[in-house]
Amino acid sequence: MRRKATPPERQLWSILRGRRLGGLKFRRQEPIDAYIVDFCCAERRLIVELDGSSHEDKLESDTTRTEWLTRQGYRVLRITNQDVTAELDAVARYIAKEGGIDWEG
Repeated sequence: MRRKATPPERQLWSILRGRRLGGLKFRRQEPIDAYIVDFCCAERRLIVELDGSSHEDKLESDTTRTEWLTRQGYRVLRITNQDVTAELDAVARYIAKEGGIDWEG
């Protein structure tokens, strides 16, 4: 799945990898029990899920997944591909804020 990343996944990964976002360490395509999450910062128990058009018909399963991950102690941020493409800096600030850091890019 890493080799077939969508353009928004590649865009977001470009700012999350290598501790570029305020020193937070993110992993991509991280397995957590039966799920594989898009991006995970284990230290802050923060998950970032990108939702594209393929998620339009998966609302129920996405909700179940998010609820399960939340019960495991994770905070799950669901971000649309459109937001990443149109407002990458704003998305980065949002993730940083939710991760408990002050980051201005």
